[in-house]
Formats: sequence, C-alpha cells, structure tokens
Amino acid sequence: MARTRRETQAERLILDSGAIIALSRSEERARAYLWRALELDADVVVPIVVLAETLRGGPKDAQVNRVLKAIGEIEPTSAATGRLAGSLLGSTGKVDTIDAIVVAEALTRGGGRILTSDPDDLGQLAESHPSVRIDPLASPSKRRRPTRR
Repeated sequence: MARTRRETQAERLILDSGAIIALSRSEERARAYLWRALELDADVVVPIVVLAETLRGGPKDAQVNRVLKAIGEIEPTSAATGRLAGSLLGSTGKVDTIDAIVVAEALTRGGGRILTSDPDDLGQLAESHPSVRIDPLASPSKRRRPTRR
C-alpha cells in the first residue's frame, strides 16, 4: 500500500538548530513534538550541519549534547543531499546553506516534518515540495531566530 503525504510526514521529524536549542531548554512545544514522534516510532533526524550550528565545544554544550544523545545516531550528509541543497538555493535565491541542507535532508528521505524556529526561510525552500511540512516552534507573533546562550 502506498504511503500518503500525511503518513510520510508523521513517520519522520527533522530537527533544525532552533528545535535542538528549544529542546535543550526544555521548551514545551518542542518537547511535545519530539514526544509525539517517539510515540509514533517516527524517524527523528538531526542533519549533521545542525551540530556545527549549535555546538561550540564548551561546557554550555552539555544540554545540547544531552538532547542529541537522547535522539540517537546522527548520520552524515550525503553528496546527493548537498547537491539538492545547492539546487534549492539556486531555485529560490536564498543564501542560507544550513537551512537548505535541512530541507534537502527531508527531501532525500522522502519527506517529513521540519520543526524549526525559522519557518519563513525554510518554508520558502520547501515551498514547491509538498512532501515536506514546516512546523514552527512559536506562533507568528513570537518568531525570532534562536540565539546561543
């Protein structure tokens, strides 16, 4: 039986840097998304570039590392994902490579939900790809880019 768009999205949750930071701060909405994904036995994906964006090699990394350990394995990004990210940047005129790789990770895995604090930029990158859904961490009036502690 073929999977529907909703089933594919429910089976995969991709976390961007804002989502990892929110989880490290125990923010309720992020925890609810992760908990639901784990209840559904969904794949939880953290693109490797998210590590570079969230970790700084010091004691402040402890909470982020705890989240990453709870999630499990982090797979390296493939050349195909990198090429697709470049194509997304070219077709949208965007310049944020990390955002493009996060969306490309979703696409190369067959789609999914991306939990993010930056829904506008990721939404533009995923706009013509219905298998990817962008789920914001905050309501539109509370959106801002995550900051490192």
